Parts: sequence; C-alpha cells; structure tokens
Amino acid sequence: MTASTRAAHLAQLNLATLRYPLEDPRIAPFVEMLDPVNTAADAAPGFVWRLVGNGEANAAALRPAGEDVIVNLSVWESQEALWDFTYRSGHLEVMRRRRDWFERHVEAHLVLWWVPAGHLPPVGEALDRLAELRANGPSPRAFTFASSFTAEEAAQHLPPLPAARA
Repeated sequence: MTASTRAAHLAQLNLATLRYPLEDPRIAPFVEMLDPVNTAADAAPGFVWRLVGNGEANAAALRPAGEDVIVNLSVWESQEALWDFTYRSGHLEVMRRRRDWFERHVEAHLVLWWVPAGHLPPVGEALDRLAELRANGPSPRAFTFASSFTAEEAAQHLPPLPAARA
C-alpha cells in the first residue's frame, strides 16, 4: 500500500419504521428471524462489525431515530460483501417480507459511506450521513447501492489518519 492509499471499509445504516411494537404477535416472525440473520451476518465473508445494544444480541431495543424506528448499523470490508449478504443470503427472506412489519419510507432510509479500516461509526455519525444523503442526494460522503462511489472517490472525505508514533 502506498502512502497515498489507505484501507477503507463500508459502513451502512438502515432504518425501519415498525408497523407494530416488537411485542405484537404480528411482528413475531421478524423477531424470530433476528438472531439467525444476525448470526449469519457475523459469519458472512467480509463482515467486520454491527451495532448491538448493551448485553443484547441485536440493536432492536436501541431507538436513536424514534420510538418506532429500529436501526441496523454495520461495517463491511467491501460493497460487494455487503451486497452478497443483503441479496444472496437468508437476509433476502426478511427483505421480501419487510412490508408485513415495516412502514414504507418516503425518503431515504439506507445510507452507505466509507470509513477508515478499524473505525466503528457511532450512531450519531450514521444518522448524520443519512441526513446528508436526504438533504443533498448521493455523494462520495453518503450514497446508496444504486448511486455508489468507490473508496478512492471518497478518500478525500475520510477523517484524517492518526499520526504515526516514532
């Protein structure tokens, strides 16, 4: 790796507005899929990290975007790794049934952005990127699968690397 390049990972935030409380029997099939899908994500090629609640196996109890909104925040080695997990695994079954459990969003609910390898984005950073996408449309700082940018295109928007220690 040259001095002008740096390792980057892809962060993603996905919001879902619940149609019913998590305790409601109508959403039970989604709740039952949470652990198996998260376990599959953890083992998927290219998976780096995902947000979970304190002492929890998932982030469903965290509500930083509203009481009826659940968040999924994760980091992947590449866009291809995230795409493969999202659309070529058991996760696809959850996506096919999402209208059973979640409201249709009228504005962007998924955002992707590049982070330096090793950086685990806090929820506030992720929500800021989603707000940026909603306000300005896709850019190297905040984009979607349909309007993606490479890590190289986004490099000028990554936070500075820490200074090397002598």
